[in-house]
Parts: sequence; structure tokens; C-alpha cells
Amino acid sequence: MIVSPAFSGKRYAVLGLARSGLTSVRTLLASGARVTAWDNREEAREAVAALDNPLADLADPLSIDLAGFDGVVVSPGVPLNRHPIAGHAAAAGVPVIGDIELFAQARASLPPHKVVAITGTNGKSTTTALVDHICRSAARPVRMGGNIGLPVLGQDPLPAGGVYVLELSSYQIDLTYGLQADIAALINISPDHLDRYDGFPGYVASKARLFQMQRADQHAVFGCGDAETLRIAGETEAARLDGHVHVVDPSALHGQPDWPSLQGPHNLQNAAIAVEIARLLGLTESQWRPALATFKGLPHRMERVAEHRGVLFVNDSKATNPASTAPALAAYPRIHWILGGLPKGDDLDECAPHFGNVVAAYTIGEAGHRFAQLLQPVMPVTRSELLCDAVRQAMDAARPGDVIMLSPACASFDQFRDFEARGDAFRQVVEALIEADEESAA
Repeated sequence: MIVSPAFSGKRYAVLGLARSGLTSVRTLLASGARVTAWDNREEAREAVAALDNPLADLADPLSIDLAGFDGVVVSPGVPLNRHPIAGHAAAAGVPVIGDIELFAQARASLPPHKVVAITGTNGKSTTTALVDHICRSAARPVRMGGNIGLPVLGQDPLPAGGVYVLELSSYQIDLTYGLQADIAALINISPDHLDRYDGFPGYVASKARLFQMQRADQHAVFGCGDAETLRIAGETEAARLDGHVHVVDPSALHGQPDWPSLQGPHNLQNAAIAVEIARLLGLTESQWRPALATFKGLPHRMERVAEHRGVLFVNDSKATNPASTAPALAAYPRIHWILGGLPKGDDLDECAPHFGNVVAAYTIGEAGHRFAQLLQPVMPVTRSELLCDAVRQAMDAARPGDVIMLSPACASFDQFRDFEARGDAFRQVVEALIEADEESAA
């Protein structure tokens, strides 16, 4: 756990006691701060009561006078544009912050280190995990946190020379003010989470704040695939020292066929950004290139689940919008595409340039009927409705060299708890059908 004198004698309210919230409570208490904590779930409140610390008490921050508090720490899931805590804290002149801001304030008491902060609409988890893997492969002390893995405050501090690699969502950036990442990266921007912002421009502005927190002598890395990312790169360059803004050209990075977990143009961009970050950390090509080949990828992100009778099964359940599915369709030449779920829009226009790679589509979930209507004029479509039926039907049709891919272009909440549950179900169905096929052939 990270403990810092920066919090000693101060007073904080913590709203939301899931992983990052409870970790914030523990860090603040261990650092000598007084904490008022709250969660609507009784079991979460019991976890704080079990700490049995005289500096901790339980009360809803909305029901108390926040005057004199040093901050209200909220979960990134709290919608600041609608939740009353934002106005209540502002009336008392108290900042609303997140655990990443606490980490930023604690940095001065940590051994000398670097912070890499990575954001983007799509690809940030893979890129963050890849930077972590490259550092580990090069024997560089590293911790991964933020929107991925364990909360950064709950991990042991790194020794001198270590690297903290943080994946940051726009929600986390909204709650952060002083991070000053040594290297910040923006992979891409496309419309997402618009219920939390004043339209797309508000979402873009949230991403841009990551770079506005940096100093002029710190490095900024950008993808080159969309106009908004390039616009932020240009604005950032105007405020930086020469040579500190890096727009990455993925085509300059060669060797992708040898990286099994980094297929597709989107993963080429992720890899190119990770390599640029590694270079800025002082790592050499002899250190980062072998790591690209040994990277195993993340579950539910272009995950190679199995291969059977020459057919590859790929779980890309994390692709919850057409923009994230589009590059997956570009990754292979003959795809049996399973798509659908709870739609985030009414079209598949961003996927259309890659329809030529699709042998057949299998639609499921709430969006199934609409997607079938869109795709029937350009490819064979089976209205499967259920994931298990779609996998079976695709297996019946696939031939050696084909790929059966779950890349839904939709949220999962019509049929599954989350995208992880959907991806797990895909894996289980694939394994069961392969096992049944092998038994029948024996």
C-alpha cells in the first residue's frame, strides 16, 4: 500500500466503497487522515467498520457539512453531471477528486519514478498491459493500475527507477488535477460515454485535460487515426518544448505477423504507441521487440480462444461499439462474425470498409434484427438470437483457414452482466462444442 505524509492530519470524505474507494480509505487512514466514508451497500460500509480505526466514521457526505474537508473522493462511476455530490462539495469549496489524484499528491514522498498515463476510447487496456509487459521483460520495476488491474494506491511502492503505468478513463481524468505524467498517451477518440458530457466536444475536452496537466518538458504521445486526436496533438505541441510531442505512425513498425496477440490495424497502432513509450523510458529495440512476440494479450480483446479443424476462434467481447469492432474485422481475411447485443447506435457504418473480410454474419441480442437488416444486402446473415446458437451455426459453416469471431459492436447488458461474462460464455460454448465434436469423431 502507498502511504504518504501528504495526507496526515487532513480530512476527506469517500463516496463509493468498491475497490478503488475502499483502497483510498485504507491509504488515507494509514497516512494519518480522518475519513468519513459511505456507500449505499451495507456490506461495503461493514468493510470500513471492520477496519476499527478511530479516524474513520460512516456518514453520507450529502448529509453532512463538508466545510473544512480537504477533498471528496468519489468512484469514477459517479456521474458528476447528475449526482448532487458535485454541487454539495462545490458549495463548501471542497474539490471532488478520485484515487488517481490521491496518487498524484502522494508522488512527492515516493522514491524517484516515472508515471506513464494512457487514455483513448479504444485500445487503452491493451496498450497499458503491453507497456507493463515490455517493462517487465526488460527487468524494469513496474506497477500497472488505474482503470486496469489493482488500484494503484493498494500496491507496494516501487523502488527508485520504477515505472507506474496507468490506464485512465475520461471519468478518472475528470477527477484528477495534478498528475503531471512523465509520458502521457492518447490512442484515439470516437464518440462514447456521451451521457456524461455536453456532447462529443465535452468528451474530447476531458481527454485533452490529461495533457494540460503536464509540464512543457514532459512527453506526449498520440495516435494518428482520427482528427480529434491529431487536433489535441497540435494544441499540445504549441505548449511543449521541441521534440516532446510524438505522433506515432504505425506503418513504421514492422513485424506484426510474428506477434500473435497483436493482430489487426488497431493492435498495430497500440503496439506502435507502446514502443514509443518504451523508447522514451530509455528501453532499446533489443528489449522491446522480443516482448511484442511474447505478449499474451488481455481476455476479451482479440483473444485467441481455441483452434479446431483449422478454424481459429477469437473472443473480442470488449468491442462494445462499431468503432472498436471495425479494426477487428480488418485483422483476418475470412471471418464468421458474431455481433449484436444492446446497441449504442443505429448503424454499422464504421465497420463497412471491412465487410469484404466477412464470410457470414450471425446476429444476436436486442440489436440482432436491426443489424440483420443492415447486413443482408451485402453478406449472408443468420439471425441466431442466442450466442450459443451463433457459435454452433458458425462452426457448421466454417472451413479450414476461417476465423469465428465474437466482436459484438454492442454493449452486453441485454443478455449478459457485462462484456466479461459475454466473453466467458463464448469461450465456454466454444470449448463445449469442440469437445462434443471430438467425441463424435472418436
